[in-house]
Amino acid sequence: MGKLVLSGKEKIRLELFGRVKRGELSLHKAAELLKLSYRQGKRSYARYGLEGAAGLGHRLRGRGSNRRVVVAVRSAILGRYQERYGDFGPTLAAEYMAKENLAVPVQTLRRWLIEEGLWQVTRSRSVHRRWRARKECFGEMVQMDGSHHDWFEGRRPWAVLMVMIDDATNRSYVRFFEEETTAAAMTTFQRYVARHGLPRSLYVDRDSIYRITRDASVDEALAGDRPLSQFGRAMRELDIELICAHSPQAKGRVERRNGMLQDRLVKALRLAGIATLEEANRFVEEKDWMGTDARFQVPPARKADVHRRVPRGVNLAMVLSFQEQRVVQSDWTVAWRRRWFQLTASNQKLALVGRRVTICEQLDEQIRLRYRGRELAWEELPERPKPSARPGPPETRSATAKVIKGPWKPAADHPWKRGW
Repeated sequence: MGKLVLSGKEKIRLELFGRVKRGELSLHKAAELLKLSYRQGKRSYARYGLEGAAGLGHRLRGRGSNRRVVVAVRSAILGRYQERYGDFGPTLAAEYMAKENLAVPVQTLRRWLIEEGLWQVTRSRSVHRRWRARKECFGEMVQMDGSHHDWFEGRRPWAVLMVMIDDATNRSYVRFFEEETTAAAMTTFQRYVARHGLPRSLYVDRDSIYRITRDASVDEALAGDRPLSQFGRAMRELDIELICAHSPQAKGRVERRNGMLQDRLVKALRLAGIATLEEANRFVEEKDWMGTDARFQVPPARKADVHRRVPRGVNLAMVLSFQEQRVVQSDWTVAWRRRWFQLTASNQKLALVGRRVTICEQLDEQIRLRYRGRELAWEELPERPKPSARPGPPETRSATAKVIKGPWKPAADHPWKRGW
């Protein structure tokens, strides 16, 4: 005896007809509960009386569709697939078979292939992501991002708003710039540190400002260092963990803050009639925009402020600078960006010729030269030093001396040519 399969509605009908059979319920009430007419209920109950529970199953269950494909056609299509299109997907195979007058719907072909074991369903599952809880303390992590937008609504060209937001409290710091550059990121970070101190970690995107994708050079590979951007090098010197997000969703707090600022700050700038970056920066600094507004902040899990002070002896302006290394020439000059710096005699005891010195260009465009942490005294030359003239041929001892041109050839009676 085969297995009897009933749907949910058929199981309910079986339960009510069982009650009618036992006299607990009238057939008229059972038909009303099943939302059937009395005549339809009588026919269904009659089949139940003759066949039992099997009489309640749908009469077409188990029968093939009237629109089913002939078995011979199905066999021909599957045979052709195995013969020529064995590594094709159902969609592509159906397209090619249609050109051979073997037209078959894609879903039908896919079902046939799965039934015959010729195709395996592969679903591209999305990567599992887990919601990240906020950090517990103020200053434990700060997110930073640049928001490009028409902040001035056509009153001036587009600008970028550098936004820093604390992960634990949503406390923010913002500043306008022309473009999102390394100088803009360093300036924003420097101003944030002047207010609150050094955060423990910084969460940014994977822009070239914060990370470098090139392979390590030979010197870097030998030293075991990975290539760093100017901003990444500064964070390493300050012992701040720089975290690069793999997706915009990962730094959702600063992305959502950008969206809110693009709505609220744009309107505030419009009402204030501001049309320049200088006025806009003065406006956000004086208002401390979103920095202390309790409506946009959340209380941290712990009240401790874990920002660090700048370590003693660390010049923050020096760290947040553009640093490059150059070799000292034999005339004690250093070439950098078509500029020439002459090291003074006070550096003579360091024996700098042939050694690499670090040129630091600060955000205020001040230039400093350093060697192993020491400041070097220098002065900039107005033009490139001219190479010294090479010494000429030695003067002859007498006016009557013969000038020899070309390679010298000994005479025939020269002692070198005499035999033993």
